Amino acid sequence: MGRSFQVVILGGGTAAGYAALEFVKNDYNHGDLCIISEESVAPYERPALSKGFLLPEGAARLPSFHTCVGTGNERQLTKWYKDHGIELILDTRVVAADVKGHTLRTSSQETIAFRTLIIATGARVLRLEEFGITGSVAPNICYLRSVQDANKLVEAMAACKSIGGSAVVIGGGYIGMECAAALIGNRIPVTMVFPESHISEYFTVPQLSVKLDWGSVARLFTPEIAAFYEQYYEKRGVTFKKGTVMSGFERNDQGKVEAVVLKDGSRLPADLVVVGVGIRPNVSLFEGQLTLEKGGIKVNGKMQTSNSSVYAVGDVVSFPLRMYGEMRKLEHVDHARKSAAHAVQAILCPEKIEDYNYMPYFYSRVFTLSWQFFGDNVGSCIHYGVQSSGKFGAYWINKGKLVGAFLEGGSKDEYAALARVARDRPEVPDVNLLEDQGLGFAMAHTMEPDSASSSFKGSIQAGNMLLEKPAMIVFQAATGIAVAAAIAGFVYWYGSRRRRLL
Repeated sequence: MGRSFQVVILGGGTAAGYAALEFVKNDYNHGDLCIISEESVAPYERPALSKGFLLPEGAARLPSFHTCVGTGNERQLTKWYKDHGIELILDTRVVAADVKGHTLRTSSQETIAFRTLIIATGARVLRLEEFGITGSVAPNICYLRSVQDANKLVEAMAACKSIGGSAVVIGGGYIGMECAAALIGNRIPVTMVFPESHISEYFTVPQLSVKLDWGSVARLFTPEIAAFYEQYYEKRGVTFKKGTVMSGFERNDQGKVEAVVLKDGSRLPADLVVVGVGIRPNVSLFEGQLTLEKGGIKVNGKMQTSNSSVYAVGDVVSFPLRMYGEMRKLEHVDHARKSAAHAVQAILCPEKIEDYNYMPYFYSRVFTLSWQFFGDNVGSCIHYGVQSSGKFGAYWINKGKLVGAFLEGGSKDEYAALARVARDRPEVPDVNLLEDQGLGFAMAHTMEPDSASSSFKGSIQAGNMLLEKPAMIVFQAATGIAVAAAIAGFVYWYGSRRRRLL
């Protein structure tokens, strides 16, 4: 015997919670929706695991960060799903999927049928044994992807701290940096090991077979940006081992790691090892059934796969990034939330929903630092600001247009301005002037009309002026001069203010 639902969401991560919320907002019928999750708890906000969960005091714990509190919506406890008629099937692993037959089979041999399937299986952490590292299974080697992982890491940190021990973090990316900050916050000395010349924030997951192909990873931090964060970390007690990789471990009689052995034979004493070398999308159930691209399940602008009854969202998809005209994979909570909501809208209102038009967005908060990035990090990079002030940024220019924007230490309005300028992608005729204006360029841009269609509007207005009275033409010309003067004045004021503050 099995169960049958109109819609099944496979996966119980952040995307699943936001998809469920979107169905509820649209008054979906009770009993028509179910979520199947391997985890033992309802969907939660995954970013909390590397941030609030690891704090030494006042640490975040469930149920405080269940979805969808990350966007200011209500907290969806198990009762919330029951009250809204959503079947929440926890602690359940799906071992087989028959896309054409519209069925899933669980490890307990139950068959669950669906009319529409939303794949929200996310990604799994890459483990050291996949790279041939022996001795990589030990009680004091930790990864971070689930609440279970986070609980193990918290216990390992407490044990390490109790003996005055030290930790080694393998990987210099997003998780590595946030975990290193958490370890220092818990007063545990940390050494970070990574093969690059500087720390990097990874945009995409390297596609791996046996060894880690670092050259395929898109990186956000330039050497100049990385230098600031490395110095900040070093001042707080983090040691860096750059340009090298680990080759193995030394373990004691109880199987615990005592030291990390590097490629050159040197050893780093370690009472705790945290591994953050990337993730891989969970696509194995659908290989040979759905079209894959760039390591993810290929979807269209409606988040629909090569099978019209199957949708996919979040970390597991390769989707058309409309503003750049190419297929991309993005592993970030913002994309997980928005793609999930978009898929639900496409299922419920296919004739009304437009194609997914996402702009890449990344952020991180460690120690007292906080940065955000919008757009794309291709082309040449223009840095601005004084790093010692704690507020600085960068723009990326490609083919004469501003395509990406980064800022450390910004305000809500300043980050909003960066988001606007990254989406509009204005032309930059003078990069030297852009460097001088710095953040002022983006702030001034927010004062302008919607530049995404300004060229089109301009041509229409020019034609209409031929039909207007001379007095109106004079008035519009004067208005245009006044607006231009105001913008120029703002840029000058903001630039002067920025130089004084920085």
